[in-house]
Amino acid sequence: MKKTCIYVLLFLLVLPFEGCYQTDDGSYVAPITIYEKINGSWSLDELTLVDEYAKSNAITPDNEVLTSFFNFQNFNIQFNVDASNQPTTFEVTGDVPALFLMSGYWSLSSSYPNTNLSAVRINLYADAAKTQIVDQLRLTSIPGAQDVMEIQLVRASSGTAFASYVFNLSPAN
Repeated sequence: MKKTCIYVLLFLLVLPFEGCYQTDDGSYVAPITIYEKINGSWSLDELTLVDEYAKSNAITPDNEVLTSFFNFQNFNIQFNVDASNQPTTFEVTGDVPALFLMSGYWSLSSSYPNTNLSAVRINLYADAAKTQIVDQLRLTSIPGAQDVMEIQLVRASSGTAFASYVFNLSPAN
């Protein structure tokens, strides 16, 4: 009985101080979207052509750096968003071969990184209504703590990838 009284007394002494600390979670702030992270102008650091067949069959060489060929060192891509961070237009500049649509409209397959670790898709459209996807890029590295972005253009035949272009980009500022 004496032990029970001590526990009750300790509980009653602590109870009045429990309500003194109220957590303040602050005000709501919308989460940062991928659109906000990739908005702006990006310049090419490195372009690599990956032979997907050779890679899957452990044949070397399975890739080739193309940065110094075909003026790719002049490659820049601008992703534009509106005032509410929704995608509008994009444009590729530089005297480079057109591996994908050079200008038009864009959107992402998801505004946030996928929880299953699959790549978010950058859908490229020729029309402002965004009714038909002309090209599709994979966003394989999203800018975050480091200002680098990696996008991948995959070429496939009958659903099987045979080549991919990996663009390593950094802010053009």
